[in-house]
Amino acid sequence: MDFDDFYRDTSRRLLRYAYGLTGDAAEAQDLVQEAYARAWQRWKRLAGYDDPEAWLRLVVNRLSADRWRRIGIRRARAAAEPPIPPVDPPSEDVVLLVRAMRELPDRHRRALALHYLLDRSIAEIAEETGSSQNTVKSWLSRGRAALAAALASEERRENASEERRENTEGAHRVR
Repeated sequence: MDFDDFYRDTSRRLLRYAYGLTGDAAEAQDLVQEAYARAWQRWKRLAGYDDPEAWLRLVVNRLSADRWRRIGIRRARAAAEPPIPPVDPPSEDVVLLVRAMRELPDRHRRALALHYLLDRSIAEIAEETGSSQNTVKSWLSRGRAALAAALASEERRENASEERRENTEGAHRVR
């Protein structure tokens, strides 16, 4: 029997077996692929075995056991490490800025992020975006103006909301 026939006759069974060991279809496919790669390298010798499929199952067993051992080591290492400290929530200013940035056209937002967050020059932004430097300058100018307007309107909304709260609290005290 040649290797191709052997593969066609045994591959589905071996995949079911590997899936039974791992419980993960993708991992089972990886184990089977590795087992057949090893079998192909040794095919002259394996072809003479009474049951070359048993040799493949042994390889899959060992590969699966190695996988479980690695998972156990990773879990033990993770359990021994101190927990990652929680990240502070973003400040109100950051939330407002992100909200305002979402309102901008993509090209303005991208130019502002490249310029202010990644310290890219106008020339570098022009090269990266395939635009002229004047276009980038325009995007930055318009983006800053739109951000300023959005943040100013947000501030007015907050002030109005705060005044309503104060008026409501004051009305309750008068009664």
